[in-house]
Amino acid sequence: MLNTTEKIIKHKTGLLNLAEELGNVSKACQVMGMSRDTFYRYKSAVDEGGVEALLERTRRKPNLANRVDQAVEDAVIKFATDFPAYGQARTSNELRKQGIFVSASGVRSIWLRHDLANFKARLKALEAIVAADSNILTEAQVQALEKKKQDDEACGEIETAHPGYLGSQDTFYVGTLKGVGRIYQQTYVDTYSKLAHAKLYTTKTPITAADLLNDQVLPFYEEHDLPVLRIMTDRGTEYCGRVDTHDYQLFLAINDIDHTKTKVKSPQSETVKQSIQWIDCRSNGICERFHKTILQEFYQVAFRKKLFETIEQLQADLDEWLAHYNTERTHQGKMCCGRTPLQTMIDGKEIWKEKLLN
Repeated sequence: MLNTTEKIIKHKTGLLNLAEELGNVSKACQVMGMSRDTFYRYKSAVDEGGVEALLERTRRKPNLANRVDQAVEDAVIKFATDFPAYGQARTSNELRKQGIFVSASGVRSIWLRHDLANFKARLKALEAIVAADSNILTEAQVQALEKKKQDDEACGEIETAHPGYLGSQDTFYVGTLKGVGRIYQQTYVDTYSKLAHAKLYTTKTPITAADLLNDQVLPFYEEHDLPVLRIMTDRGTEYCGRVDTHDYQLFLAINDIDHTKTKVKSPQSETVKQSIQWIDCRSNGICERFHKTILQEFYQVAFRKKLFETIEQLQADLDEWLAHYNTERTHQGKMCCGRTPLQTMIDGKEIWKEKLLN
């Protein structure tokens, strides 16, 4: 059975052979339904390069001058597997910080050429690299991550006056570690600067909710001479209970922190509306948006790179990622405007000082 190339050559040589047999080029072209110009082009090609010259050659040539340097292309490909959750715009911004200048559209063009155009494709490429290095994840770990919803409901923004004015706290279920059990993350996000703190626990109780504030949040804001005036939570049992017996409620009272609780099954809380301007935001939406970021940029990547045997190992990697998130990763939020959360908080301290003087 002839392939396409053989059929093309046989068709063209057939015209040349027929003309030679009939001794009449015009008659051969009439029989084959071709022009004499075509016949002479075929004959000239055979005379110069043999029968192989009759193969079809595309006239379209890639304009390689429009492509970026190979070193830039290699950097974009490596960044895609190092940070698979980053989009083309953020990748362009982060590479610019390293002295590699490529536009967002240029990043996407490179990703398209290498089948890295979407998040799932980049995760797949990461898994291939890790598998080649023999760091293979268990199926249970992969399933535990992928069972988590990939796209949390979108939320709006809260207008806050300054860093420390309003914090958002929530509990995030990470998954199950073999030999450890269920892992929960207590999360605190400053709604002004988007600066985040997070700590891992094996239970979700009032004690663990208060421990995050006592161990990380309050010492950090005291170090920066900023108050924590109000904290917003949902109505989970780790945050709500009898004021005189509930550990979390008692901790807030001792530290003179107001507690705002979101309304059950409602996107808005009447209590919050009286103290801050609320713009189309789900209950505790700030934390939920951060949970989507940490799921995609940290957990889905970390669990594909290595096996964690203890909660301390996972916490160490989490702390490292949080340092990157707070001090190096550019944020596109309304207050941040491309700055890092830490820089946004430092700049916002001036607003607090002015209010304190007034």
